[in-house]
Amino acid sequence: MIKWHSLAIIIAVSLVALSIPEGPSGNETMVTTPNLAEIVRESLRRRIESAGVPPHIKIGEERIYASLALPRFYQERTFAPAWIDDRGVTTAAEDLLEALRGAYQEGLIPEDYHLEGIATRLDKARTPGGAGPDLYVDLELLLTDGFLVYASHLLSGRVNPETLDPEWIATRREGDLAQVLEKALQGAGIKEELPSLLPMGPGYRRLKTALAHYRRISDQGGWPTVSPGPKLELGSIDGRVQELRRRLAAENLLADGMTADPEAFDATLRDAVLDFQELRGLDVDGIVGQKTIGALNIPVERTVEKILLNLERWRWLPQDLGTRYLLVNVADFHLFVVQNADTILTMKVVVGKDQRRTPVFSAMMTYLVMSPYWNVPPGIASKDILPKVQKDPGFLAAQKIRVYSGWGADAREVDPSTVRWAGMSAQRLPYRFRQDPGPQNALGLVKFMFPNKFDVYLHDTPAKGLFAKAERAFSSGCIRIEKPVELAHYLLSDDPQWTPEQIVKVEQEGRERTVSLPHPIRVHLLYWTAWVDRANRCHLRRDIYDRDRLLLEALREPPPVQ
Repeated sequence: MIKWHSLAIIIAVSLVALSIPEGPSGNETMVTTPNLAEIVRESLRRRIESAGVPPHIKIGEERIYASLALPRFYQERTFAPAWIDDRGVTTAAEDLLEALRGAYQEGLIPEDYHLEGIATRLDKARTPGGAGPDLYVDLELLLTDGFLVYASHLLSGRVNPETLDPEWIATRREGDLAQVLEKALQGAGIKEELPSLLPMGPGYRRLKTALAHYRRISDQGGWPTVSPGPKLELGSIDGRVQELRRRLAAENLLADGMTADPEAFDATLRDAVLDFQELRGLDVDGIVGQKTIGALNIPVERTVEKILLNLERWRWLPQDLGTRYLLVNVADFHLFVVQNADTILTMKVVVGKDQRRTPVFSAMMTYLVMSPYWNVPPGIASKDILPKVQKDPGFLAAQKIRVYSGWGADAREVDPSTVRWAGMSAQRLPYRFRQDPGPQNALGLVKFMFPNKFDVYLHDTPAKGLFAKAERAFSSGCIRIEKPVELAHYLLSDDPQWTPEQIVKVEQEGRERTVSLPHPIRVHLLYWTAWVDRANRCHLRRDIYDRDRLLLEALREPPPVQ
């Protein structure tokens, strides 16, 4: 708090203050003038104007990251300080400091937002004689930068996913954060405005609660492990059963109490194992083999990391996924049909193998094609089909695949028996392949189209057996679905002619037919390796595309300059 003395002191101190060089000098002078805000304003202007374009400002060793928004924020208020008035630091600064400490609960790093630098300078500002104009200017810049960068990370994430993965197109939220700050300072309040930028989905809040839970387990020393050895199953008598009990109890999957024989694998323990396997996306058989032991022995710190990564992925999403949409979690191999926040249809899916990854993006589904042809993409034609033809000349006929020369109206069907396939290379394949509609068609009896640059879509498949596997990364990028008739019926349910029986009939006609959807629907292809369901159970999945590692490395880097 600035105190008044005499007019002589005011004039003297003002003159000294105005002559102080820019930047933190350690030569701080107690300011006892009613013109403190004006002094800070002039110093702010000089500091920002002299910082270059884009401005490069450092406060001690701390870089100002909001290099575009921060100058614009001050220019629009003609450099009037936001956190300092003639009485010193305003209460808004204290509110921001408290909010920045809360970044940890969001899975972010408070130190990224100048937490220590702000706290140290606030302490000095509170100390009589401890603050001079330079300290106030430094504090002003750190507070504004802390707000703008933290707000940006809450609104659209700390990392731009498209810089990590060209197959990840995010629909990140945008906003004028300088205006948000101005609104907060004008009365809306720091504590109210920052939380309004968070993802509103309940999935984000549940995941945040799980983060706190697993951090507590980590702080208490983690969970016990299960020794390797032969498989454990119902009826097993083994000393490792006690380890298994302790491990599952640590994750609240088993009551931590005495049993008649703690070394006996009983039905209660089997149920807990089944739960664990479901939550980890393993084969749900109640048998503790090598894969299940491996999953049990992953340290809790890796679970915390997975949750941090997926909180970040939530921040890459639009605030509202829609009242009606399809969501495919590629890492979970499942599709969900959501309407008015309720999941009304769920099915298994097969996604791209690691070499042909299913991308992440959102698009609008507008039509479906029943009894489709499969125009084989060039990459699949040369890498997959050609070797099979060279090995078995009857392959094309058996699969009802036709050979064409040329494209469009000039395309000409070629008799495959006239082609010398043996001398052909994958780099120079002058033909294209098209598979006739029918039960052998790779797309099955229907495909669901949402035009996109990746040429990815949903479709039926003749390879139904793959849905029995726990991990289903076998396709060339498109998504094979388990229940095509049910999905088609849902999408066409507003048209009474499209009964399930009629859908099956048309699909089996062998004549390609395009059907527009009466109501186009948004499709979200996502990649979540950790999420919490409505029963507050935390699911974890293996990172099949190594996307977790790249994101974790990016989050460990300093925040990018914006």
